[in-house]
Amino acid sequence: MYRAIARNKRNTWFILIGFVAFLGAIGVVAGWLAGNNWWVTAVILVFAGGYATVQYFTADRQALALSGAVAVSQTEAPRYHRLVENLCIATGTPMPRLYVVEDPAPNAFATGRRPEEASITVTTGLFELMTDRELEGVLGHELGHIRNYDIRVSLIVFGLVVAVGILADLMMRMAFFGGLRGRGNSGNGQAQVIFLVFGLVAAVIAPLLAGAVQAAISRQREYLADATSAMTTRDPDGLASALGKLAEYGSPLQKSNTSMAHLWIVDPLRPNALARMFATHPPLPDRIARLEKMGGTF
Repeated sequence: MYRAIARNKRNTWFILIGFVAFLGAIGVVAGWLAGNNWWVTAVILVFAGGYATVQYFTADRQALALSGAVAVSQTEAPRYHRLVENLCIATGTPMPRLYVVEDPAPNAFATGRRPEEASITVTTGLFELMTDRELEGVLGHELGHIRNYDIRVSLIVFGLVVAVGILADLMMRMAFFGGLRGRGNSGNGQAQVIFLVFGLVAAVIAPLLAGAVQAAISRQREYLADATSAMTTRDPDGLASALGKLAEYGSPLQKSNTSMAHLWIVDPLRPNALARMFATHPPLPDRIARLEKMGGTF
C-alpha cells in the first residue's frame, strides 16, 4: 500500500514536470518562429506559471462555485457529518467543510490545498442511493484524496489545463493576425506562414495533451484513493458495492464542467468516443475488481 502511494506520487510529478516542459518548448518554438523575439517565449512561460499559481490558490473556490455546491451544517445533514467525523477521528484528519449539490446524479468530490483547508461535496442523489456502509466507503475515498494531498496536485493540473486552453486560444489569434499582416510583406511572408501553421497545430495539440495529462494523473489518484478508503474503513467491499451502484445508476450531472471532471469520484459527463480516449477515471469494473481482491486479504 505504502509503496503504491510513493509510486503514484512519483509518477504524478514526472507527468507534471513533462507537462511544464512541453509548455516551455511551445514558448521557445513560438519565440524562434516570431523572428527570435524571445519576449514571446517569456510571455508564454510567465503567463502559464502565473496563471497556474493563481489557480492553485483559487481553484478550490472555483470548483465549488462551478458545481453549485452549498455548505451544510451538522443540523442540516447529521448523517453526513456523523460519517465524516467518525472517519476523521479514526485517521486523525482535520474535519473538512461539507457541501451538498442538489442533483439526482450520485457523485462526490473533494477539494482544498491541504487537509486543514479541505472540503467534501456530495450530491443529493448519492445520499438517496447509498446505505451508510456504502456512503462511508465513498466518503473514505474522498478523505483519502485529502490525506494523500491528491487535491493539491489535482488543483495544479486544473490550473495548467485551463492555462493551456487560454494559451492555445492566444496562439491561434497571434498566428492568424500575424499571418494576415505577413501577406502584405513579401520579405516576411514565409516566416508568417510558418508561424500561422505552428499556431494552428499548437492550438489543436496543446489542449489534447493537457487532457491526456489530466486523465493520466487522475486515474493514478483514483486507484490510490480507493485503496486508502479500504484501509481506513477496513471494508473494501463497502466501497466496491458503492461503485457497483454508481456503475448501474450513475448519470451525467445537470451542472457539469469538463475542467473539473477529474475531481469527481465517477465521470460526471456524458461519455462519447473522444471522452473515453481521455477518460479521467479508471473503468469502474477494474476498480471494483481491485477492491474485491483487497477484501479477500482483510
